[in-house]
Amino acid sequence: MFKFEEICELIQLVGSSGVSSIEVEHAGSRVRIEGRAQAPAASAAAPAAAASTPQPSQETAPVPPVAPPAPEPGAAPAEDENLHSINSPIVGTFYRAPNPDADPYVKVGDFVESGQTLCIVEAMKLMNEIESDVRGTVVRVLPENAQPVEYGENLFLVRPA
Repeated sequence: MFKFEEICELIQLVGSSGVSSIEVEHAGSRVRIEGRAQAPAASAAAPAAAASTPQPSQETAPVPPVAPPAPEPGAAPAEDENLHSINSPIVGTFYRAPNPDADPYVKVGDFVESGQTLCIVEAMKLMNEIESDVRGTVVRVLPENAQPVEYGENLFLVRPA
């Protein structure tokens, strides 16, 4: 049987490698993971990770839902081509604030410094602070709070200073 961490690692590998799909069989369990189509015209199809039917006696962890496709780099606001995209370095859940009662780390219109915390991406109960890699003004926050995000998905658009 596959562990949840192994399935997450396979999802990350397929997403970052550009491989269209992979199917692995181990100890009587089988999992198939399909990556996104790389062609720009194929944005209508959003393949998801699919595991074979688990045996009732096995305890399985739920697989997180796959987020909708990230906007193409050309999908940034057409009026400004100089926007810098800050992307998710991992697969996880996007949070704008350190806790549900706190204000967000940043809002649209805020000026951010390089190294400033912008959000948290939670992966397997680990809270990973995502920092800005550029100085500038936040133009857009792309994912909704508590939304699943994928490796490389655009999180913020920043107009560099």
